[in-house]
Amino acid sequence: MANEARIDKWLWAARIFKTRSIAADACKNGRVTKNGMNMKPSHMVKEGEVISVKKPPITYSFKIIKTIEQRVGAKLLPEIYENVTDPKQYELLEMSRISGFVDRARGTGRPTKKERRALDAFVDPAMFGFDMDDDMDDE
Repeated sequence: MANEARIDKWLWAARIFKTRSIAADACKNGRVTKNGMNMKPSHMVKEGEVISVKKPPITYSFKIIKTIEQRVGAKLLPEIYENVTDPKQYELLEMSRISGFVDRARGTGRPTKKERRALDAFVDPAMFGFDMDDDMDDE
């Protein structure tokens, strides 16, 4: 038992997921695999095994160096696992970051708060021949 740990506990303890319930959900939804096979949250992992964790848009791969079930400090992580993720996966991450909507072209997508206020000022309710306040008085 000393060299085995539940995969959901290990993922949480190794700080791959923020909470154990998120780690368990990732297992249940098929985002954690070993040798291409999905793993249940209760699956026991051993030292030396390589697991894959899908966090879109990329899939991380970790070689388990030490099996733990208690969370450790971030400085101790090199003793817990080795990141063996394919460098091509990091290229995918960078490509998705570059093509993200953060740098959207001006005028595309939803209007910003400032643009929305400008639209509201431009399309004045008086332009349609009625006043918004008059409609409320009738009730």
